[in-house]
Order: sequence, then C-alpha cells, then structure tokens
Amino acid sequence: MKQMDNRQLIIEKALELFCARGYDAVGVQEIAEQSGITKPTLYYYFGSKQGLMETILEENSRILEEMLEKAVEEPGDVPQVLYRVARAYFDFAGSHWQFYLFMLSQFYSGKKSEGFRAVYPRIQKYYQLVVRIFEDSADRLGNMGGRQEQFAVSFMGILDSHMMMLGREQDEEHGLVMTDQRTYEIVRQFLYGIYS
Repeated sequence: MKQMDNRQLIIEKALELFCARGYDAVGVQEIAEQSGITKPTLYYYFGSKQGLMETILEENSRILEEMLEKAVEEPGDVPQVLYRVARAYFDFAGSHWQFYLFMLSQFYSGKKSEGFRAVYPRIQKYYQLVVRIFEDSADRLGNMGGRQEQFAVSFMGILDSHMMMLGREQDEEHGLVMTDQRTYEIVRQFLYGIYS
C-alpha cells in the first residue's frame, strides 16, 4: 500500500510544480524533495521526468476522453450534443484544474518540446470527437460547406477561453464551477455564429 501512496504523491507534487512553474523549469530532484522520496524512487515508478509527465497525461486525459465520448455518443440534436460536450469539458476542467492548466500549457509550448509532443495526440482525440459532431450534423446544419474542422476548432477554443477566464476569477481551492445557465449561453452564442 505504501508504494501506491508514494506513486500518487509523486504525481500530485509533480503536477502541482509543473502547473506553478512549467514543466521545463522543474527538475527531478525538486519533485523528489517535495514528495519526500529519493530520486531513485521516482525513477523506479516512472523511469524519467518524461515518463512521469506521460503518466500524468495518460491517467488524466483518459478521464476527459471518456467523458467526451459519452457526451458525443448519446443521441440528440446539435445544441444538445454541444451542450453535453461543453458540460463534460467544464466539469472535467473544474475538478482537474491543475491538470487542465498543465495540458494547455504543454499544447501551447514549442512544437518540438517534449510536452507538446506528448499532449498533442490527446488533444487531437478531443478535437476529432468534436469534428464528428459537425460531420454527423452537416445535413441538418446546412451551411457547413466543408468547415466542420473549423467549427470544431472554434468551439473548443471558446470552451478553453471561458474556462481560463473563470479560473482567473475564482479561488482554486474552492474549485471552478461553470453554471448550467452559462454553459447554455456559450453554446447558444456559438451556434448563433454558425446559423447566421
């Protein structure tokens, strides 16, 4: 049981440090010290700092991917499906705030960085799920004109922007909550841009 506790503690401390100062600014020694373990213990569990980052990404992104897949697969019209996707995204970001910030920071890091190469395939999966909504609805929306991918990028960008602004306004210790009303308004505003 102690081993599982150490592993989880390392993950939590590393994520806290990566979120506060950035992946590249944090070293293995600092993670070990903050976790109260030795460097060999960290290497035992993760092999390297990159292995630790991959574990953090894998364990957290799997949760978000499952939430988004469920939201997309349930039947409904476009506004309902987009609302469910937005709700899943906001709920995940609110309850996994440090990971969400870390994920976005790595996505916006240099294209050749370890972080970008590790996070890009995961974000690409989320993006493809949203593209599928617009592809499946092209006949009902009418004015897609081959812009399904563009709409998916815009929708995800809107979700990220709103979550980041909410995060700046609230205390992280009490969690971030995007209300249902605000979620409906965000989806409605986005759809107004498509339909107009």
